[in-house]
Amino acid sequence: MSPAPSAGYRAVFAVPEFRTVFAAHLLSLLGLVVGEIALSVLVYRTTGSPLLSALTFALGFLPYVLGGTLLSGVADRYPARRVLVVCDLVCAAGGAAMALPATPVAVLLALRCLHAAVGPVFIGTRAATLGDILGTGDLFVLGRSLLRVVTQGAQLAGFAAGGLLLTAVSPRAALAATAAGFLGSALLLRFGTRRRPARDGARTEASARPGGVRTLLADRRIRALLLLSWLPPFFLVAPESLAAPYADAIGAGTTGVGLLMCGMPVGTILAEVLAGSLLGPRGRERIALPLAAATVLPFLAYVLRPSLGWALLLVALAGAGSAYTLGADQWFVAAVPEELRGRAMTLQAAGMMTIQGLGMALAGVAAEFAPVHVVVAGAGLLGTAVGGAVVREVVRSRAAAGRGAGPGTGIGAGPGIRDDAGQDVAAGYAR
Repeated sequence: MSPAPSAGYRAVFAVPEFRTVFAAHLLSLLGLVVGEIALSVLVYRTTGSPLLSALTFALGFLPYVLGGTLLSGVADRYPARRVLVVCDLVCAAGGAAMALPATPVAVLLALRCLHAAVGPVFIGTRAATLGDILGTGDLFVLGRSLLRVVTQGAQLAGFAAGGLLLTAVSPRAALAATAAGFLGSALLLRFGTRRRPARDGARTEASARPGGVRTLLADRRIRALLLLSWLPPFFLVAPESLAAPYADAIGAGTTGVGLLMCGMPVGTILAEVLAGSLLGPRGRERIALPLAAATVLPFLAYVLRPSLGWALLLVALAGAGSAYTLGADQWFVAAVPEELRGRAMTLQAAGMMTIQGLGMALAGVAAEFAPVHVVVAGAGLLGTAVGGAVVREVVRSRAAAGRGAGPGTGIGAGPGIRDDAGQDVAAGYAR
């Protein structure tokens, strides 16, 4: 059988409902990035504390684990459009409260936590809804890829735009952009997407059981694929989190910091766009595991204490390895039952953000005891070993699932589920 051709990004944009989701994502994302900068500046100007200023960024990661575990059931229990709109409105209200002159710093940080707790529910619900809008095949994979690409691009543009905006307006006025972005997203999603019933409305056996997250983690195939999405990013964040001290160590100054922060997103964007445009489903799946195993391998060259130009090349190459997610996405959607799709996507998003925050923190701790270039090289060495172990477990879980139900195969196994060559999930899945 010949390999399935790629649908292409143009086919994804040809779906009107996806264009609405894409535009809503861009609005809320730009508002959020600008708001992060404004909040950090506001907290620092108010308190004079670098710790509290840095905490505003850290609080964007840490509450994800609470939202992803305690609120994951919301994604399947209620109609998706309602969940998305309510999440946007909650964040818009929080942004508006941040912009009020009388809001104290403690409340600002609490509202930052609220945004982060709601985040995984929104991301998981939107990812599950993409399956309804685009189906479970190539369009779904490319749709998720586009959202990742625009996230990376919006961060680059948003940080620049936020810096320029703060030269013209106060931080609280800039925080109003957060509220406006989320409000615009809510309106687009409310009037530009279809209403669909809740996934567990039929009260299937799987959805009726408590502990959906535990059910997902008990399945060997799903657990392996979650680790595949979580563990490489844990090591990938090392050079970004240590960009400032490394730039200082090699005499690159603040310009070097900015370039080092941009290198990995640029590599990620280029690799995802090329893989999505030039490779079909089978090709993307074939490169997924080798890329996942080798994505942090370039960090080993940090042991040579590279100059700014070489360091940029190394982080860009590592970012390019993130294209493995294009193949992994198809495996994940095939492994998860439809009635648990929202929970699974919420758990995946929460774990991704939490483990990146933990990776940043641990890289900083390690850099207190060892030179920065040694820490990054160590992350490359350890990350490559861990990546190889996760890849082996993914392969073994696929073999176990192929043998059908049995010990350790769990809900992800059974006839009709295929992981190879662009095949989709069983006919009952609507994704």
